[in-house]
Amino acid sequence: MGFSPEIEALGAHGDIVIVGGGLAGLFCALKLAPRPVTVITSAPLGEGASTAWAQGGIAAAVGEGDTAESHAADTIAVGAGLVDEAVALGLAQEASARIHDLLAYGVPFDRDLEGRLAVAREAAHSARRIVHVRGDMAGKAIITALIEAVRATPSVRVLEGWCAEALLTDGDAVTGLRLRRAGSVLTPPVAIAARAVVLATGGIGHLYAVTTNPPEASGQGLAIAARAGAVIADPEFMQFHPTAIMVGRDPAPLATEALRGEGAALINGRGDRFMPALNPLAELAPRDIVARGVFAEVAAGRGAFLDATQAIGAKFAHEFPTVYESCISAGIDPATQPIPIAPAAHYHMGGVAVDTRGRTSLKGLWAAGEVSCTGAHGANRLASNSLLEAVVYAARIAEDIAGAELRAATGRFDPSAPARDEVHDPAQEQSLRATMSAKVGVIRDRDGLTEAVRAFAALEAEAGSIALTNMATTALLVATAALARTESRGAHFRSDFPMENPALAERSITTLAQARERTAALTNGATILPFPTRAQTALA
Repeated sequence: MGFSPEIEALGAHGDIVIVGGGLAGLFCALKLAPRPVTVITSAPLGEGASTAWAQGGIAAAVGEGDTAESHAADTIAVGAGLVDEAVALGLAQEASARIHDLLAYGVPFDRDLEGRLAVAREAAHSARRIVHVRGDMAGKAIITALIEAVRATPSVRVLEGWCAEALLTDGDAVTGLRLRRAGSVLTPPVAIAARAVVLATGGIGHLYAVTTNPPEASGQGLAIAARAGAVIADPEFMQFHPTAIMVGRDPAPLATEALRGEGAALINGRGDRFMPALNPLAELAPRDIVARGVFAEVAAGRGAFLDATQAIGAKFAHEFPTVYESCISAGIDPATQPIPIAPAAHYHMGGVAVDTRGRTSLKGLWAAGEVSCTGAHGANRLASNSLLEAVVYAARIAEDIAGAELRAATGRFDPSAPARDEVHDPAQEQSLRATMSAKVGVIRDRDGLTEAVRAFAALEAEAGSIALTNMATTALLVATAALARTESRGAHFRSDFPMENPALAERSITTLAQARERTAALTNGATILPFPTRAQTALA
């Protein structure tokens, strides 16, 4: 297997390789400057990254009277008993510094009349601490500014149009990547050696039929890490955004939570508000509670709508231009009409397990952003903590790599990774996504999860394309973990175990080998037991 001229031309840029062109990947690359680094992304920069779709903003205790301790307390409260408290506090304490980094890179955060950063409130926050750009344009503004900064940084080389489909390994160390041209299944793969690999590939939302995530968020990074033996944490916890706009688009446009923060109401088809009866915080309850409330109205045939006609009305187009355009293009005027909504797969709290420096269980491999699991989100992410986590850990990883003694950039291919690629079957992908939404979605139960596990195991074994194999691998990790957690906690809701079990207040820690062992046991009629907890499995 040879190296392409484009790959061989990397030279010193192959020393550190970052996979992913979203917030975590670009911020890490900038923080590593002037050290040479290569950013590999399957789509052109600015496309395919969930960052650009983020409407909420970044949570940071920068407002008057707010504190990092208060921010951490809110994060812990929402996380349903699984948040690593030290991680949450560290995240909150570093927020202000990372906001100022983004300002230095040119992100035009909103300011008030006195020139201070303007802050808004979102669900389950005890204070106004969300830093926005023009109401709902934070993600797009952040990614635009960082792309410009990266393009202007000579030490950062960007390879667009390449997919990382497997890791190169040497024992328990990652020493490079196997790449393939995006959209070119018949093109042979090429190898790139690296002394440090940073996964910043995003989440898994596009494994679901109804999602707010772009197609690139299909769990590829999580799968290749798991195949190489990386420890995976909390894969069962998928957050469903309660207010995806249902206008027949895939991905579904998002109606930002900030709308509810400004007073928009959730109503059913009869015009009745349904959240006050479900939680004292009503529309500002934690996302998992709101998502189940919306799901129940839709399932009952009453429909669910977000009504901003009174709270925002004529100001809608100016204050929330992204949502306004999504509605108008579908023939809905949100200033005068309620917006049809449904829950959609939005953010994965689980991922590749990392320590406080962003190190995975494999030497030479770091992970940041949604592909990682830091312990900051627990069973349910607090609104607008995701972009904060991405920049905090990207900066920590850059500092860690800069001070680390890196291994030689040589290695072998992971022998468990499929090397042959064939034509991607859209029908198989559609079936996987439908199964995830129906069986591993907002409400789960043993029978549905059992069907899902068996379906994903079969698909992983028979899929023709490597991308589809990786999707099945990630889906299998999520479904087996959901089946093993016999309780309801945070975003994970089991109708057959509708209550929290205090004895299960531990994070899930697993590997792909363990998930497959449990799948085999299930095939033989055995009960899937809980995975080892973090306390039982030390992260190297």
